This record gives sequence, C-alpha cells and structure tokens, in this order.
Amino acid sequence: MAEVILMPRLSDTMTEGVIAAWHKKVGDAVKKGDLLAEIETDKATMELESYQAGTLLHIGTEKGGKLQVNDLLAIIGNAGEDISALVAKHNDSGAVASKQEASVTAAPAPAASSASSIDVSSMEEVVLMPRLSDTMTEGVIAAWHKNIGDTVKKGEVLADIETDKATMELESYKDGVLLYQGAKAGEKILVNDLLCIIGKQGLDVNAIVAAVKAGSGAKTIDTKEEVAAKQQETTVPVTDSQQITVVNEGRILASPLAKKVAAEKGIDLKYVQGSGDNGRIIKADIDNYKATASADVKPAAASTSIASTTVSVPAGVVSFEEVPVSQMRKTIARRLSESLFTAPHFYLTMSIDMDAAVAARVKLNEVSKVKISFNDMVLKATAVALKQHPKVNSSWLGDKIRINHHVNIGVAVAVDEGLLVPVVRFADGLSLSQIAVQVKEYAQKAKDKKLQPADWEGSTFTISNLGMFGIDQFTAIINPPDACILAVGGISQEPVVKNGQIVPGNIMKVTLSCDHRVVDGATGAAFLQTLKSLLEEPLRMMI
Repeated sequence: MAEVILMPRLSDTMTEGVIAAWHKKVGDAVKKGDLLAEIETDKATMELESYQAGTLLHIGTEKGGKLQVNDLLAIIGNAGEDISALVAKHNDSGAVASKQEASVTAAPAPAASSASSIDVSSMEEVVLMPRLSDTMTEGVIAAWHKNIGDTVKKGEVLADIETDKATMELESYKDGVLLYQGAKAGEKILVNDLLCIIGKQGLDVNAIVAAVKAGSGAKTIDTKEEVAAKQQETTVPVTDSQQITVVNEGRILASPLAKKVAAEKGIDLKYVQGSGDNGRIIKADIDNYKATASADVKPAAASTSIASTTVSVPAGVVSFEEVPVSQMRKTIARRLSESLFTAPHFYLTMSIDMDAAVAARVKLNEVSKVKISFNDMVLKATAVALKQHPKVNSSWLGDKIRINHHVNIGVAVAVDEGLLVPVVRFADGLSLSQIAVQVKEYAQKAKDKKLQPADWEGSTFTISNLGMFGIDQFTAIINPPDACILAVGGISQEPVVKNGQIVPGNIMKVTLSCDHRVVDGATGAAFLQTLKSLLEEPLRMMI
C-alpha cells in the first residue's frame, strides 16, 4: 500500500519548506534511512531521510518549489501502484476537510479493522516526532506544556524536545484537543514516530494507535487515566490542611538571580510559579514564594537539593550513580571521536606577551558601552589573522579542501549537558564591541538552551578558552569540518626579560590544533606569529 509523506516541521518556527535538492527521482527504489531530499527551512537546510522502503512514486514539487508544513511531499509504494486518488486527495483545495471527514468516518469502526485501513501518515490529527536538527535521529521529551484533555491552539507550545544539539520548543500547527501523548517526560521517541494526537473529542484514538503499532511497532502510549495518575503523584503533601503542588516539570525557565536566591533559601524551583515571559521565574517570584509557602517545605526542598549533588556514603561501601547519556552528549562523543581518530592532529604552542593588551583593554572599557573581555580581543585578532592566512581558515571535505574567504568563528561554550559552539559570523568585519555583544548573547542563549541550528552551523575556525577556569595551557580536538581550533589559556604573571632586565610580564599561552591533511607546520606557525603580533600590538587589529 502506498504511503504518503507530508512536509515535516523541521524547526520550531517552520511553516513552509523549500526543496533544495532531491536525492531520489520518481521510479527510484528507496530504502529505510535513504536520503530523500534536502529541505531549506527558516533556520537551516536539513536532510530528510525516508522512514519506509519502496519505490518513489510521486514528488510534491520539483527542486526550488515550496511546500507548506503537512503538504504532500512524496508518495512511496510498490512499483506500478495506482496513486491517482492519493494525489488528488492531497492536492485538492479541500484536502484538510476531506482528511477530517475521513478520520471521523473511520472513528466508529472497531480498532482491529481500523488498524488495517487507516493511513496514519495522511491524518491531520497525528503529530509525528519532527527532525529538529540536521543530525537528529530521536528526541527526548524534556517536558510537556499540555496535558491530555487540554485544548490546544495553533502556535501554542506543546512540548520541549531535547535533540542532539539543544532543547527546543515544539509549537502546535493545528487546533484541537490533546488526546494522546506518545511518551512521558524523560522518554525517547524516534524521528517520525508518534508524538501525540490532536483532534476533536470522540475521535477513536485506539484505532489510530493500533494502526501506528501495526505499522511501526510503536510502544504503548499513555492513556488519560495513566496521565492523571502521574499528575496526582506530583502533588507533595505538606500538612493535613495544605499541599504544595508541582507547577514546573522538565526544563525550568528561571533568571540566574532567581536560581541563585532560590538555592540560598533552599527553595525547589519546581514548586514556584513564574510570572515572567513564558512563565520564566524571576527574583520577585522567589521572594513572594517565601512569604506564602509553608516553612515545612523549605527543609525538604533544601535536603532534596543537597541530596542531588552530595551523597553521604559510609566508609568501605561501594556506591555509584548511573546517569543516562543525553542526546547532546551522544553527538559530542561521536563527532569528537571521529575527529580525533580520523584527522591527523598536530599541535603548536606559543607564548604571547599580553602587557599591551591588558593596558588597551582598560582604555577600551572606559569608552565602550559593553564590557570587552580578553576573549573578545583574542577573537578579533584571530579573525584578522585568518584573513591573512586563508589555509588555516579551511575545511576538509574528503575529496577536496574548501578555502573559506569569509571568517565565521565558533566559540565553544560549556553548558551542563556538554559543549555548544555558536558561530560569530563575518568576525573580521565586526568591531570589538559588536563581538562582545554577540558572544554574550550566545553564551546566555546556550545556558538557557535557546540556541537554534542556525546559531551553530557554518563555522570556519573554532576558539576554546579555558583561561577563566585557571587553565594555563591545554590542547583541543578539532571541530569538523574546520581544519584548526585554537586553545586559549589564562593570563598569568611570569618573569620575562625586557631590555636586559627581568621584570614581571602578563603571559598567555595558546595552542593551535591543526589537521595535517590541510595545514602544514609552517603554515600553522605563520598564523600564530601573526596572531602574536596583533595581540602584542593591539592597535594593529583596529586598522
């Protein structure tokens, strides 16, 4: 039986997609996992893989054409199969109405017979797990923003989905009632597996679930009673006359100050209702919670917080904790392993006299509207040096080397789950204050898990700075497909010889990791010499 593939929602704000390229043409055999097409969204160009096998019988539009989310993208079935009715149904202007009528007609039928006749992929009520990043294969439900039975409007946030890159908000692109959830918070769902069902009350969801399970072996999804029982478990009794209810599950949005004050007062943020944008918890919410909450809750919250970070273990007792690997950590492990064991790394270290940079930064911050850090100065000097040494600003692409004429510098940012690398684009043309603003914004977005695919794609060179953690010198693993990464240590006072005298100097050590397939030793050394000269005479980078 022919299967319909609808245009998936590949980003949290996507409403339409453009076909950047087809990797299969009508008549080609398609295997599960084969690359079907490249789709340009509002955030990035992403690859769409087939989740079924067969023959490509129809494409919804040619290369360069646009399709709305849930428009007909392709049909895969048996060679020679008649698909005229399916094409007519989805191309007709009343396709939405006909799909709804079909679902209502199918609803009264018994689940067993419906399972064999329902084409789940063509049902508007069915929401499949979207591919929210270019390398995503599965998503973890970080939190549900809607419960079963809740009314859902188009544009409202359904859930927070943890991908291999970041945690992203998934908005609903239809109106209705949330009738089913494909997984509980903390559980995984493969791309294109059943995420939820949104429709009208009375819809026979059992038939849809049976069809999904018959077609893909999907796991059992929560019933309304199970969800209600779970919600009851999140209510924590305090006294016989008072209860404190959990109001936040999964990822909690809170300002840094609110988190700090809550930690000091021993308040668990999951019990605090936020009054900021999108329910964000602010300091005032913590202060108000202190005034209204029972004093009996505070010790419990504090002990829970302490227990999560410090475990008291008697001497001589074997004890450990196993934590599931996050999607982000899995991707980091895979990419860095591939880089280290595929790219032949070599390392060049140089000491830089930062006396002039220290003095220049003081003067710059006297007039700058935004505080300029040493990292901003290193980034600017690196961008200028890369323009002079384009081979270092290159990418290894297997059968060719791409020498980039633009300078996009990735800045490694540490977060709880691992490492993100947002990109400062066209850095050589930015002022120090512009660089400072962008880096600060990206760092905050990374910590708040608000980075989008467009923020971390397209780097030509990467900087990793551990100097603020007291690290003097280290080596970093190249971020593919970049050819190099610069590891920046801290500035420390060391004795140096100037004009025949031993005097204290501000020394910073940097180490350049190079892919020897692209960059030779002399090329890397010349780049570091230019970088050194720019930082030792900062006025040169302002020209």
